[in-house]
Amino acid sequence: MPGAPRWDAAADIRDHAFCPRFHEAVELIGRRWTGAIVRVLLGGPHRFSELAAAVPGISERLLAQRLRELEASGIVVRRVIPGPPVGVEYELTRAGHDLEAVVTAVAAWAHRWGGTPEARGRG
Repeated sequence: MPGAPRWDAAADIRDHAFCPRFHEAVELIGRRWTGAIVRVLLGGPHRFSELAAAVPGISERLLAQRLRELEASGIVVRRVIPGPPVGVEYELTRAGHDLEAVVTAVAAWAHRWGGTPEARGRG
């Protein structure tokens, strides 16, 4: 919108140590396995079984729970595919795709600082 002030993230962080919106977002995407699920879905729509295979170690129960949370938050859309057999596919929404920069930044940070204590101390 012309003439409307733009939100300045850096200034907001400097001026407000606690932001409820930020806290809510971090709590959502910081839940166990959520980042991995979003990262997989950045590659395109996946069926439940494909997601389960792409995120080793996650239980089907927890995957279903995280997908419901992401759907309720507007990050993921669940789509029923007419059969036979009937299938279900999960895809990121526009808001979900906007997390790509966040996922990329976390991946870069993990590549640089993750791993052993020595790797975390290099720089």
